[in-house]
Amino acid sequence: MINFQNGVLDYLDDLVFILFKEEYFGFMQSSYDYVDKIIDFINYNITTFPSRKTPPELKNFGSNYIFYKSNQRTTWYVFFENKNNNFLITNIINSH
Repeated sequence: MINFQNGVLDYLDDLVFILFKEEYFGFMQSSYDYVDKIIDFINYNITTFPSRKTPPELKNFGSNYIFYKSNQRTTWYVFFENKNNNFLITNIINSH
């Protein structure tokens, strides 16, 4: 099972509008599609993608992380907790 903390869901909702407002995308739908790809990556890959232990200085984000490279310039880091194949997504940050 994969769950997202409420703060992560709020962040992803806000991200759609930020990407459009900051003109990363010219159409709102493109922003939605971009965020949907991040969510799809998490849902389809978190159970199989090789995860890494979070460095001590970032441990407050979550115990483990995976990364998603959305393009040549941007990598998303997805932090999570895993207990008995139950995943809780605790934070998402990017390389910018």
